[in-house]
Parts: sequence; C-alpha cells; structure tokens
Amino acid sequence: MTLIEHLRELRSRIFKALIFIVIGAAIGFWWYSHGLLQFLQNPYCDLPASMRLTDGTGGCKLLFFNPTDGLVLRLKISFMTGMVISAPFWLYELWAFVTPGLHKNERRWAVSFVGVSSFLFALGTACAYLTLKAGLRVLVGLAGPDVTAALSAPEYLNFVIILLIVFGVSFELPLLMVMLNLVGVLKYDLLKKSRRWLIFLTFVFAAVITPSQDPFSMLAMAIPMAILFECAIQFARVHDKRVARRQMAQGFEDIPDDEPSPLNPEE
Repeated sequence: MTLIEHLRELRSRIFKALIFIVIGAAIGFWWYSHGLLQFLQNPYCDLPASMRLTDGTGGCKLLFFNPTDGLVLRLKISFMTGMVISAPFWLYELWAFVTPGLHKNERRWAVSFVGVSSFLFALGTACAYLTLKAGLRVLVGLAGPDVTAALSAPEYLNFVIILLIVFGVSFELPLLMVMLNLVGVLKYDLLKKSRRWLIFLTFVFAAVITPSQDPFSMLAMAIPMAILFECAIQFARVHDKRVARRQMAQGFEDIPDDEPSPLNPEE
C-alpha cells in the first residue's frame, strides 16, 4: 500500500472507531438514569448513615453547586462509558489497521489480544469498584466520628471514574509485556533477572497512581498486578523455550533473533 492508501485506511478506521464510541456514549447517556448513576453512587450510599448526607428517609444525597454540573457530568460519564463499552470494537479497528504489517503468527496473536485486553480492563475496573466500597469507609472514617461526608456529585463521581479507569488501564500492563516478548523485544532471561525490581516498582506505581493514596487501594492494585506480571513472566518462559526448540529443529540456533535466517540452513 502507498502512503496515501495507508492514510485513507487510517481515516476509515478512525471514523469507524468514533462511530462505535458515539453509539456506546448514547447507550451510556440512557444508562445514566437507568442504573448507572446508582451503581456509581452505591459505594457512598453504603456508608453508615452517620458518615454520609441523608435525605431524611435513609437514602443518600450528592450535592450540586452549579446549574450546569448535571449536564456536564452526565455527558462526561456517558463518554467514558462509551469508551469502555465500545473498547472491543475500536480495539478491533486498531488491530485491523495494524494487521497488514504483521506476520501470519502475529496476526493470530493479535486477535487474542483484543479479547484478553477487554477482559483485563473489566477485571481491573471490578477490582477498583470492590476496593472503593471498602476503601471509602476507611477514608471517610479518618476524619473522625463527628464528621459527615457531604460530597459534591462532580468531585465524587470524577474520583470514582478516575479510579476505575486507572485500575483498568494498569491491568493492561502485563499484556503489554507479553506483546513485547512475542515480538522478541523482551526476553524471559531479562524478566527473570528483573523480577524483584518489577514487583517493587509495581507497588511504587500503585502507591503513586491510585487517586486516594491510601494503603488499602495501593495493595488492592499492586497485589493483582504482581500476580498478572508473574503470569506474564511465566508466559515468556514458555514462549522463549518454544522459540528455542523451533530454531534448533530448523538448525538456526546460532542465528541472533534480529538477523534474517538463510533460506537454506545448509549453506
């Protein structure tokens, strides 16, 4: 394909991805008043009545301080929901654009990455939600027994959304490590030597990236990520062994990974 054809293909893929995101955002806009807002509000509403703002009947309330806050917040949540809902589709468009430049076996792995990536993001957001339900009580309780958390809707929901996205994206990092191993950039030997530093940096990353900065949220992110990183390391071990066996069977064991193999190994 020429450069112009590549640009046209890119434009087409981006346009299709945007259509999927808009459709997802429309679903999110409708879902906002049909359970999504309540779902995001539940961690706050599950706090003891003494810790949250109540409406006098046992329910919970979030506050608005600006007439436009409701519209802006609904649009923001709808857009972020659309990004998440449509992720498998725009990831496929990204894969379809990259596919012509990949080898056959790399294209086979790319199909799996779309599904695994969506699963890991969902796993990360689920972990974040469970963390939020337990961690919010700890955070609010630190203010003392005589303090009530009268939270504004924009600040609280922005905090929840950021936490969900940060956890979801962070859970994708082990998959990135697997991708680098498959293309020969990251070897198992290097990962094995760096395992301790990798675990240490995982905890540092979790401590810095979690919005609440509390130890509970840090551990809730760091421990699952460390497990996923270990799974990625073991995947790299198995994959590198298979590559080494295949090269030995073909007689290419002495050829570096970045050097083209000869057409006739006997030459």
